[in-house]
Amino acid sequence: MPFTDYKTALVTGASSGIGAAVVERLCKEGLRVHALARGAKALDALAERTGCVAHALDVTDLAGITRLAGEVEFDVLVNNAGVDRPKSFLKADAQDIDLLIDVNLRAVLHLCRLVVPGMVARDRGHVVNISSIAGAYNFGGNSTYHATKAAVSMLSRQLRIDAFGKRVRVTEICPGRVATDIFAHVHGDSAETYERFVKGFELPQAADIANAIAFAISAPVAVNIGHIEITPTMQVPGGLQTTRPERPQA
Repeated sequence: MPFTDYKTALVTGASSGIGAAVVERLCKEGLRVHALARGAKALDALAERTGCVAHALDVTDLAGITRLAGEVEFDVLVNNAGVDRPKSFLKADAQDIDLLIDVNLRAVLHLCRLVVPGMVARDRGHVVNISSIAGAYNFGGNSTYHATKAAVSMLSRQLRIDAFGKRVRVTEICPGRVATDIFAHVHGDSAETYERFVKGFELPQAADIANAIAFAISAPVAVNIGHIEITPTMQVPGGLQTTRPERPQA
């Protein structure tokens, strides 16, 4: 569907990285973009630069997002907000599990619950869920994150079933490593973090993810681009490991 057929968009996690890039791209396409994030200062700067409508709001604030969804009819919903606390599940703590479920999954479920019925009633709309290659592939030390992203992946498929017969499209974007400040948020803003995750790698930029989202949204109404996996050329998921036990079987 051409962008001209959509009027409004809601982007979560919009203050930096992929979220900010998506806000910028959708604003350029003429949408009235509502940018939601916790960082008021960064949102104000984004609004000044792009003309978006800033909402300094935690995505887990159910009352707040319910109020917003009741005030604005959104044609496009981009569920981008996400957090990570990487560690072995053997060392997981309750706070980390609750945080990841609240931000990565529960907020996505509630926003879809609040926004998608209106799309169905109007017979138009596009949901973009940003999950991760972690929703499809296993790698160490991130079990809760994998679980939440796998749930978002399945939700994306289920939404199309629930909206079947209406012109409501759902796209799941599955990024691998992208050059954003997520690594600084998770591992600390240090030279060591930059050296470990960014320096010397040829990585997709946040704008590349925003361009992929724009591509999916701008497709003809008869076309649903359901799943896009975006990784660096120099990154592959998966692999096979075999190890010997620490001690013989009793």
